[in-house]
Amino acid sequence: MMETPKYKRVLLKISGEALAGDAKRGLDFEVINQVADAIKACMELGVQIGVVVGGGNFWRGKKDGGEDMVRVRADHMGMLATTINALAVADVLERQGIDVRVQTAIEMKPIAEPFIRARAIRHLEKGRVVIFGCGTGNPFFSTDTGAVLRASEIDADIILLAKNVDGVYSADPAKDVTAVRFDEICYDDVLAKHLEVMDFTATSLAMERRIPVLLFALKDPENIVRAVMGETIGTIVH
Repeated sequence: MMETPKYKRVLLKISGEALAGDAKRGLDFEVINQVADAIKACMELGVQIGVVVGGGNFWRGKKDGGEDMVRVRADHMGMLATTINALAVADVLERQGIDVRVQTAIEMKPIAEPFIRARAIRHLEKGRVVIFGCGTGNPFFSTDTGAVLRASEIDADIILLAKNVDGVYSADPAKDVTAVRFDEICYDDVLAKHLEVMDFTATSLAMERRIPVLLFALKDPENIVRAVMGETIGTIVH
């Protein structure tokens, strides 16, 4: 008997760095194919999936532009980087026979649909993966904030935050050997302790919208399937 997924509709956020694999920059299509395999497995279980991709494997807005660029322009370049990733992931999904649509917060009609909430939900209901590019479409906001916004708009049950770390720690585990990983934590504690889950704006919005976030490592893409099945992985923030 097929197991029943815990979540019916999810918003999967994949960082650009995770899509780059060990190279840290550019695209690792072996990684993307493994992610597509996991997404396909989830869809075969009846899960509806929206995807938000970061752009850090190409350009990280302010972090790459520094003081050499106007912040707004640097952030616009970051939005374009997310679109490159969205198209790459879409291509791999389509090659695996998955029906997919790319929607962008900034209109790019020759290559993607503009984001329209009702259309996105209709795509999900029809069994299509919807990939959201350009974050919120506004400078000064991260793609994590874009993920929480889109999750709110499509009424997602949970945000699956696939990153290069395997959970939320009490401190940076790379710098502090005594750092402890949490299995679960509340938003109030994340904000009070300044823990690195998402940026402050994204965390505050998720708390306001009462959307749980599950942060886990994308190093094993099967974690995506485990997450939708409700297995204990990573850290859940609620």
